[in-house]
Parts: sequence; structure tokens; C-alpha cells
Amino acid sequence: MAAMLAKVSCVVLFLVVLVALWSPEAEAVTCGEVVSAVAPCLGYLRNGGAPPRVCCNGVRGIRNKARTTAARKTICNCLKSASSSYRGVSGNYAASLPGKCGINFPYKISPSTDCNRIQ
Repeated sequence: MAAMLAKVSCVVLFLVVLVALWSPEAEAVTCGEVVSAVAPCLGYLRNGGAPPRVCCNGVRGIRNKARTTAARKTICNCLKSASSSYRGVSGNYAASLPGKCGINFPYKISPSTDCNRIQ
């Protein structure tokens, strides 16, 4: 009986680990994903106007990955780093991008955002 209980416990533990590994929340957000998602927005971020649909889809994808505090902080730091890497990006256009796409982003997209204070 004890051997059977030990086997069942091991199987249950194994299944819990598998579910945790395959869960979308267990996936870490990378700067590569963030940059790829907002790359189609570069024209808008420099010149304004209407952001293309592919840009808004990328921003929506990033917002959907911002499920944890760690993910939100990573995304924030990646956006700040990327904005300083590309010339001509307007902070005003960056801040207005989620609204232009009809997306409620969890924090203001701005070079002045303190990513360490994001919850």
C-alpha cells in the first residue's frame, strides 16, 4: 500500500512540474520578443499618424505577456533600452501608442518611467 501511494505521489508531482513548465505564465519575456513586437511601430514612433495594425498587434501581444511584476519590469526595461537605441523616436508618440491602438497598457511607456517601481 505504501509503495502504491509513493508511486501515485511521484506521478502527481511529475504532472504538476509538467503543467508548470508548459504554462504560458512560466515563460519569461525576452527583450528580443519585445523589440520584435514593437519593430513595426518604428514609423509611428518617429512620425506619428496612425500606427499600422501589425504594430498594434505587437503591442497587444506584449501587454498580454505582462502578467507578472517581473514580466512588466522586463518589458519596461526593454522598451526603455530600445527607445534609446533608435534615433528619432518621440517620447510623446511612445506614450500615446497604446491608446492609439485601443490598448490599456499597465504603465506609461516613457523613457522617464521608473521600471523598478512597477508592480
